[in-house]
Amino acid sequence: MALFVMGDTHLSLGVPEKPMDIFEGWENYQALIAENWQRLIAPEDTVVLAGDISWGMTLQQARADLAFLDALPGRKIILKGNHDYWWNSMKKMTDFFTECGFSTLSILHNNCYAYEDVGICGTRGWVNIPGETVDEGMLRQQVDERCADARVLAREQQRLRVSLEAARQQGLRPIAFLHYPPVYWGSRNELMLDVLHEYGVEHCYYGHLHGRAPHARAVKGWENGICYHLISGDYLQFTPEKIM
Repeated sequence: MALFVMGDTHLSLGVPEKPMDIFEGWENYQALIAENWQRLIAPEDTVVLAGDISWGMTLQQARADLAFLDALPGRKIILKGNHDYWWNSMKKMTDFFTECGFSTLSILHNNCYAYEDVGICGTRGWVNIPGETVDEGMLRQQVDERCADARVLAREQQRLRVSLEAARQQGLRPIAFLHYPPVYWGSRNELMLDVLHEYGVEHCYYGHLHGRAPHARAVKGWENGICYHLISGDYLQFTPEKIM
């Protein structure tokens, strides 16, 4: 029994008009995911999928992509990415999975899952908000956008705290999975980092970043007591990465 992770599968079986293989490094990616997955993952293994799972805009549009994942070996724990527009309430998604007969998909949202003595925790996260003061002359739209970002970030911070607290209550050692990077090329999302440090998280896995330049600028390795791991699908060459 092993634990794996990968982010950003960006499947588009239900919306073929949104292929990712038009981008460099994404050629034949859906076939590569299946091939590498079947080579590495056993039925008793667990794979965390860190967001941007499907290009579907609704659950019905995402159905083919979710069926593709459900048919692959192992248990899958999925969290939301910024492009998962099909994402819905826990009840609606759970009911949909039951209706479709999906038996290997679990949702990471305001909760955690135990893997041996480890707590699988996480949330989508959000972009870092620059800390400069808003000038009085700033357009109202810009103020509204900044306030909206602040509200989303505060909600994501709370979701991460709830997830990590669930692990603490079960006596589990937490590992954090985020979609957005909490640190990136000189930018730091202090609200998310505060929670990671508060709960003693030592390993944080994140995706979202695509392409050579963002991959090169990503924070990888130890920084201030946390080891960061970039696990975007294209960075891993669509091969799930073994954690434990």
